[in-house]
Amino acid sequence: MGKSCKPKCVLMVCVDNVSRSPIAEAVFHDTVCKLGLQNEWRVDSAAIEGWNLGAKPDSRALRVLKYHNIEYLGCARRLVVDDFDKFDYIFGMDQSNMASLKLLMPHYSNATLLLLSDFLFGFKPNNRAIEDPYYDIGEAPFEKIFEQCSYACSNFLKQARRNEIAIERQ
Repeated sequence: MGKSCKPKCVLMVCVDNVSRSPIAEAVFHDTVCKLGLQNEWRVDSAAIEGWNLGAKPDSRALRVLKYHNIEYLGCARRLVVDDFDKFDYIFGMDQSNMASLKLLMPHYSNATLLLLSDFLFGFKPNNRAIEDPYYDIGEAPFEKIFEQCSYACSNFLKQARRNEIAIERQ
């Protein structure tokens, strides 16, 4: 990265910021660090709704991250209008999140809205949806999300670093 370049900023968004988006944030950060790109990329996560503001992620999400030796210290926060200026890429975890993001995005924003599951190359179509595990029982759905986020974040980074992200203006 050149001297005058600023880090690219990524925001992971789900409904309540206690399950999918914190996992995606943690996985993206871990991937960036393992590649030695922490000076080139920043990541955060946020919620569409404000139900769990200030809360730690679901304990099952934290256990899955810990199992994979990833520490996560963030707390739930709500998406704010300034996020559309601060972040270069804003990822929704599902189509409902994307619909909300499109409604909330100011017309003047240059942020690129992306569906994280669009980067699950090679996954069968019925395994591409990054579904909300909040009401599911056990850790297996959170482990599935971890796996999906690992593949999707890695694939996104590969494409972004080669300037191959297709930008569709909303």
